[in-house]
Amino acid sequence: MFGIISKSLKTGVVTTGYPDTPAEVSSHARGKPQIDWAGWKDARPAAAVCPTGAIETRDESGARAVTLDLGKCIFCGLCADVDPAIRMTNQRALAAPSRESLRQTARYGLNADGTQQPLLAAPAASDAKPESLETVGRQLRARIQAVLGRSLHIREVDAGSCNGCEVEIHGLNSPVYDIERFGIHFVASPRHADMLLVTGPVTRNMELALKKTYDATPDPRLVVAVGACGCSAGIFGRNYATCGAVDAVIPVDLYIPGCPPHPLVILDGLLRLLGRLEDRR
Repeated sequence: MFGIISKSLKTGVVTTGYPDTPAEVSSHARGKPQIDWAGWKDARPAAAVCPTGAIETRDESGARAVTLDLGKCIFCGLCADVDPAIRMTNQRALAAPSRESLRQTARYGLNADGTQQPLLAAPAASDAKPESLETVGRQLRARIQAVLGRSLHIREVDAGSCNGCEVEIHGLNSPVYDIERFGIHFVASPRHADMLLVTGPVTRNMELALKKTYDATPDPRLVVAVGACGCSAGIFGRNYATCGAVDAVIPVDLYIPGCPPHPLVILDGLLRLLGRLEDRR
């Protein structure tokens, strides 16, 4: 016992200072692809190598619409390997309140050889409303008490994931991220939960179970789709074994893309979502 206490004192505090300090994500972590929309000459090579269809081109009437869907993106970097107009960043805090918020579309004129002319219309700004993480973090406890009258309880549901997201979610309970310091707890029963944290494409074997879990969660219930698979079905897509994304089965209040999302990204999304609870009530 004294050995454990001695080691703890020597180790010191390991918990991240977030949200009082900026989120610390390794510079080597691969996140959102950044596109030079104005200098993009030809989106077809990037669209051809994208394994999930996150980059899509549509040609009609002498124009090309190019869409980047961050809900489908798995941050693999293949597009950046074949296209100098794309580079990978470590930006991973991409939580959005709607699926459309994760899509960016630009329009170009077309040359005779299929390459793109100068940009006709740049992507519209996201309708997500970023807030100061520091402000949200300081107000979190007050919001939980005012809206729910108790701590926030989460039931995690694996609807068919590869378990990559589960590893990151499990990290939220570690001493490094310590989600319980915000009054947020994971529970075993949906009847005790305020929120469902759902991962993976929904397999057909889990469709009914997910619906029953949603029905068993008391109002006001919230649903968060975690990871590219939860947001869009990701690399698995919709097929004979899967129903598709989480919102194909139950309503979703927040989308947290990534493959998998970093624990700080998940925590960032939860903080943002709690700002929407009052509107729901």
